[in-house]
Amino acid sequence: MNKVQTIGYLPDERPSFWKLLLYALQQIVVMFPATILVALITGFHLSTTIFASGLATLCFILITGKKIPLYFGSSFSYLSAIIGLTGGVEFGQILPDAVISEVQFGIMASGLVSILAGIIVRLFGRKAIEKILPATVTGPIAMIIGLSLAAAALNDAAPVQGGAGIVATDWVWLVSLVTLLATILFSVYLKGIWGQLPLLLGPLVGCAVAAILLLITGESMFRTLPEAANSGYSVIPGALTLPHITLPKVSWTAVAAIMPIAIATIPESTAHVFQLDIYVNNLARRKGKPDYDIGNRLGQNLIGDGIGDIVAGLVGGPAGTNYGENISAMAITRVFSVPVLIAAAIIAMIISCFTPLVNAIYAIPQAVIGGIEIYLFGAIAAQGIAIMIEKKADMFSARNIAVIAVIMILGVGGQFQFGGTIPFLGLQVPCIAGAAIVGILLNLLLSIGSKKKEAAEAEKGQE
Repeated sequence: MNKVQTIGYLPDERPSFWKLLLYALQQIVVMFPATILVALITGFHLSTTIFASGLATLCFILITGKKIPLYFGSSFSYLSAIIGLTGGVEFGQILPDAVISEVQFGIMASGLVSILAGIIVRLFGRKAIEKILPATVTGPIAMIIGLSLAAAALNDAAPVQGGAGIVATDWVWLVSLVTLLATILFSVYLKGIWGQLPLLLGPLVGCAVAAILLLITGESMFRTLPEAANSGYSVIPGALTLPHITLPKVSWTAVAAIMPIAIATIPESTAHVFQLDIYVNNLARRKGKPDYDIGNRLGQNLIGDGIGDIVAGLVGGPAGTNYGENISAMAITRVFSVPVLIAAAIIAMIISCFTPLVNAIYAIPQAVIGGIEIYLFGAIAAQGIAIMIEKKADMFSARNIAVIAVIMILGVGGQFQFGGTIPFLGLQVPCIAGAAIVGILLNLLLSIGSKKKEAAEAEKGQE
């Protein structure tokens, strides 16, 4: 009876066509804002960025044997390195092809780092990795990933009038809060397929409220994509535009600037895999099926990440990563189906070729995006707590408290005090990556002699 009542889709399960389509659209709604924003900030071609995310996701899924349900989107971790390398552009403007080509080479090189890390993980096994990345490290990392995005969520929920690409009115909070509340109510109270579409239905309610306010007040919250961002090879003017593909050009300067970032993103990617592992296994147990053991596929995930970066860099897209937003969407909806993510990737590639579709998705009010981000980013942080609960982390251990405390403060404090990069010895260290590295080193330092101490305490307890 329990098998029948349990709603959700495991990685190897395929919903019916129309359900699959709706679930895929929901994944696209979740990944679009961040992926588009990276392109607009860095000066990469928007259509190419969207196309690259879909293509990289397909390659990731194939490389990992269709076993790991993750979506590959553009990463914010590389922003400072790319902007420092290119000099930056005005919001929505496009970099010259020659500059993008050099950055592409650095992005592809960064993919080799992830592949090498994946090979090392596969050689030494999960147990060895868990000594370096225990739950007391991956859990807090997941938490700060979510918490570091809190300011971004609230900025989107109540955007400043006149900001770059931003349309806002005095009613923005009404739209964002209605979107948030609707999404939560749908996820908690709706049953069947409707209960698995809160991240699609909630934004629809938010857009409806924004449309009503437009009719009443005459003030629009719907956005217009900067004209310069609609670049590509025009086939049907204003309708069909093929992605603007550029080829990489050898640049060792780009390699030196971008490649080290990949090292720092490995703990974040690891945390994502462990997040996914506990939620998929929970659903599997509720459906009476054996664990899917995604956590033991960490090596495959890192290799897939590296291949994703190489593919994205090859066609002219920004560096990427598996998206925590999409993991949150899967955790909320209990739809972990790999076929759904394949469909989402293909649809994203199709959308990238049709200018009206790109414009329509971008037009979603920022307040609506902010409303669902409050939920999604908070869910990412909550998953960090779930990792520590699942792994039965001892929260009374002085060592564990020290590691968790340092990671949390460096990660969250670095985001809010320094804007995401911590100045350290002349370097600009991404706060999440920096917190992860310090946490790993501290845990290893405090682990010296811990086995002997634990054995002694156990022996004393038996006396």
